[in-house]
This record gives sequence, C-alpha cells and structure tokens, in this order.
Amino acid sequence: MLKREIFREYDIRGIADAELADADVERLGQAFGTYLLRHAGGKVTLGRDTRLSSPRLGAALRRGLQASGCAVTDLGVVPTPVLYYSVFHLKADGAVMITGSHNPPEFNGFKVVAGSSTIHGEAIQEIRRLIETGNLARGEGSERTVDAVTPYVEEVASQFHLPRRLKAVFDAGNGTGGPVMHRILEKLDVDAAEMFFEMDGRFPNHHPDPTVPKNLEPLIARVVETGADLGIAFDGDTDRIGAVDDRGRVIYGDQLMIIYAREILGRKPGATFIGEVKCSQAMYDDIAAHGGRAIMWKTGHSLIKAKMKEEHAELAGEMSGHMFFADRYYGFDDALYAACRLMEIVAASGRPLSSELAGLPQTVATPEIRFDCPDEVKFEVVRRAGAELRARHRTIDVDGVRVLFDGGWGLLRASNTQPVLVMRFEADTPERLAGYRAEVEAVVERAVAAAQKKAGSAEPA
Repeated sequence: MLKREIFREYDIRGIADAELADADVERLGQAFGTYLLRHAGGKVTLGRDTRLSSPRLGAALRRGLQASGCAVTDLGVVPTPVLYYSVFHLKADGAVMITGSHNPPEFNGFKVVAGSSTIHGEAIQEIRRLIETGNLARGEGSERTVDAVTPYVEEVASQFHLPRRLKAVFDAGNGTGGPVMHRILEKLDVDAAEMFFEMDGRFPNHHPDPTVPKNLEPLIARVVETGADLGIAFDGDTDRIGAVDDRGRVIYGDQLMIIYAREILGRKPGATFIGEVKCSQAMYDDIAAHGGRAIMWKTGHSLIKAKMKEEHAELAGEMSGHMFFADRYYGFDDALYAACRLMEIVAASGRPLSSELAGLPQTVATPEIRFDCPDEVKFEVVRRAGAELRARHRTIDVDGVRVLFDGGWGLLRASNTQPVLVMRFEADTPERLAGYRAEVEAVVERAVAAAQKKAGSAEPA
C-alpha cells in the first residue's frame, strides 16, 4: 500500500524503488482512472520524464488506467508542458505526467490533470481514499501512441518572428527539454549554443534545478565566454525556466515576471498578474507602477493556475521559475514557451537583457533559504513561529507567514513537496537584512524545539 505521506499538496511523489512498487502504482493508475471517469471523462494522455524509473512506473500506471476503463494515449518521453498541451490538442479529458521534476534522481512521482487543470489538495486525497476503500472503476480500456511534440513545436514556433538575430545559450540539464527546444530553435532566427541537450536520467553534468546557483555555473561561463545576449536553463521536466543576462548575472523568477509584465502591460493596460509569497516587493510595486494589478498568492503550480482562472490573470509566476502565460497561450507553466517570450522581448527591444531591469529600486535579497525539517513537524513549526511573529509585526498569512518590517520583509513557509522549511528576506540595506534574518531564525529555532518536544522526537530538524 502506498504511504499516505507521498500524497502531497499538488502531486504524488516518493522514492521510486522504495515507495513506488509496481502493484501499488498499478492500483494508483486505476484510482486515477476512476477519478477522471467520475469527474471529467475517460480519454487520458500519459507522458513521462527521463528518470531511470519512469519506464517501469509508466507501464504499471498504464495498466491501472486501462483496468479502470480509460482510453490511454501514450506520448512517451515528453516535457511536462507537452503533456499539458496534449489535453488541448487531442481534446483529452485528463492527463498524467510521470516526473520527479527537480527532486534528486531516486525520486519520481505523478502530476494529474482533470479537465484542463492539475488537481491538488483535497482532490489528491480523494484519489488516496479510492485506493484505501477499493471503490474503483473496472473496465477494459485501450491504448494508442501519438506524437504530440510535432504539433506542439509547430504551434509554439509559429508565434515568434524575432526582429533581430539573437545569440543565446541553452542548458537543458539532460532533462526532457533538449530535443524539443532544438526543434523550436531550428525554426527561429537564433544563434544557439546547446548544452546538455541529450536526455539522461542520471543527470551526469549537474542536477536539473535552475533555482540552485551552482547548477547555473556552466551556463553563466558559456554566456560570458561567447558574448551571448542571454542564457536559459530548464529543470528536469521543463516546466521551470532559469535565466542569466549578458553579463552572466542570474535573473530570478520575480525579475522575469517584471520583464514579462511590462511587455504585456504595454499591450493590455490594467492587466492582472499573480505572484507567490516568495516574490520581492519590488515586483509587486513595479507591476502597480506600470498600471497593472498584482495579487500575492500561495506557492504551487496547481494553486497558482486555479487562482489565475479565478482572477482572469494574464500571467503568473513563481521564484522557482514556473511561468504561466494566459496572454497568447493556454495558462499552464511552460519553460520552452517562456524562453521564446524572453527572446522575443530582448530581440524587439534592441537592448541587452541586462538593461531590462534598469531603474528598479536597489534592494538586498537572499535566495530561497531551505533547511531540512521532518514532514511530521514542519507545519507545526510554521504555526508556532507565525504566532510569535504576528504578536510583534504586521504579517501576510497567504502561505506561511510573511513578516512586514520597516524596510523590508521576511518569509517562513513549509514546503508542500519536500521535508524542508523555506525562508527568504529582502531589505533596503544589508544591515537591516541581517537583522531581519537573525530575528526570524531565532523564532524558528524556538519553534523547532517546541514542535520536536511535542512530537516526542529527539531528531534535529
């Protein structure tokens, strides 16, 4: 039986060899199929990433989907955005992507689409209960294979006609994005240098997570060495983008949002945008200064997509590099499409990428600060720390606790996908930043000790 802990907020994920046995995954597939048949319909597309465990999990999941009576269209190894695209292109009722995303190679998991939206929260728990109760649909499903990459490449590339030739470097991290990006680049006027475009689930060159600065070092070196206009990196399943400018400086997710939002507001005054709680205040202020409406929301691709539909937003984005374009696109997170939008902006401006953020207020900010904390206590730690911080400061409680200081802010939240706590800080001076961080870390240290004592655990968080 699958462990309850792998049924997370917006996906189902665990250690492939230890926690995702074939028989359990087959039953999970039958539960997925049951959920889709009862909520959306029985036409399902199925994709997988490059991880070594993905073929095994794909075969088991496919058997389960067919056992529920679903008609399965197998796309093979594809980027997650190609799976999302297949729902629209093939008029499917749902989809499942087998991917460990940016997690270590031994992990793998499942993202589920019902209708045109990825499910999350209570819907994922409903799937778990279907397995536990055995309340599963039974039937004789079918299987076929379809090439979804070719129509995807044609549709994406046809949108972009760059007004000048760009020089760009791309790092696919040996994930799913390399072969598809290569086909898109063949149709665009780009002098492209391709790094680690060969798919390899062992990720031999570096881990495919563009939020970690060390993973961007090969890209930065190549951009500077070649004098490129910009550099772009993808994560393992290609739904997150990383970027560096012509000087080799990292452009973080909230900075990309500023660049994209300014362009959209030039065409759509008053447009709405969704950011997450880790995004800088500078991003929210800049969108407002350019006439837009910026809403702060919870972290997580499924939660963001749901909020976009509710608010009719043109664009949403996360610090992690998930970029969701409803403007000119379908509203799902697609790093390949986001890369093309960034190239389009740079080509049209006639200026280097480094000039796009000129004029922003100068602040000092940390990257995401992540530290281990067991799943069973991480939310209790945030609850306790949040109560103490709210007694002293104004806070925003959309997701975790965002503390509003006089010259900046600090954030504490629990990850929904890993046993970690996440912090981030921004201030107008380095001294204030250090002070805010020290205060919050001291509060967290006390909360960790109290939560561990309550849980009866002597393990360090």
